[in-house]
Amino acid sequence: MYHFRLLILLISLTAFLFLIIGLFKPWLMLWWEDVQNRKKVINLYGGAALLFYVIYLLLGIGIK
Repeated sequence: MYHFRLLILLISLTAFLFLIIGLFKPWLMLWWEDVQNRKKVINLYGGAALLFYVIYLLLGIGIK
């Protein structure tokens, strides 16, 4: 369970890193979209980072 929780944390941190990169260069993180803007970056990567961080916290509650 520890390794799964660590994987979820790393996915969350990666999504947060992609969010930061996307705020400076949205076209770099949304290359497949027709229109790349910061709002889409925040929705996609910010939502993913928040979702996986909440899952990480919930898994931590279940372990203790």
